[in-house]
Amino acid sequence: MKTLLKIAKAVIILAAAASAAAFICERIAEIKNKGAEFLRKPTGLYERYVKRPLDCFLSTGALIVLSPLLLCLTVIGAVKMKGNPFFTQDRPGRTDPQTGKERIFKLIKFRSMTNERDENGELLPDDVRLNSYGKLLRSTSLDELPELLNIVKGDMAIVGPRPLLVTYLPWYTERERHRHDVRPGLTGLAQINGRNFIDWDNRLALDIEYTDSISFSDDISILSQTIKKVIIKEDIAVDSPTAEPYLDEERKAAK
Repeated sequence: MKTLLKIAKAVIILAAAASAAAFICERIAEIKNKGAEFLRKPTGLYERYVKRPLDCFLSTGALIVLSPLLLCLTVIGAVKMKGNPFFTQDRPGRTDPQTGKERIFKLIKFRSMTNERDENGELLPDDVRLNSYGKLLRSTSLDELPELLNIVKGDMAIVGPRPLLVTYLPWYTERERHRHDVRPGLTGLAQINGRNFIDWDNRLALDIEYTDSISFSDDISILSQTIKKVIIKEDIAVDSPTAEPYLDEERKAAK
């Protein structure tokens, strides 16, 4: 018991240190961007002073506590995926207050598809490369765990609009682009209201609804409902393109 208490104390101290560093960085950024043309005012004290440090505290603590699981998944993934167990991809993050352009960052996830190729060196179809291990990762949302690193780094938040593809950027309406006024999230309002099974217009509208009124109570509600959905495996699409057409292709066809 004493050992567990010592470990818990060490985790709390490290997480608190990360949280304090995040708070200081936010204040420095606030001073640096004061008066910037594209600066968005926080919706309240929670968003301005609490959300980012709390995200950093929770994600740092989670990374430490879940490190044995993350290590196991890394090793198993390297075997099952026959190589690099991680998948990284450019995604648009929060809008830069100085330029008005979305900051591009590297999203990191556990790889759920192999890199198998045909005799011409072309990747095999997704349904062929998505093996049973990859399906397990997706159905349990374990593939999302490395995104905790993105949260600690400051690219993402625990709750916010999900980071979508860079190729979608030209296809948002002016109103929809405001989803990037805040950090993208590990989960969000759209994820507890149908996730990949709702149409794009409604999904993006939910993102904007969240960014317009960020609050502690809403974040707690979204997080708790997300945990429930993951446990009961509700609204989880193993084959995302089947449940969710690509936004750029859908809007090109509609023009």
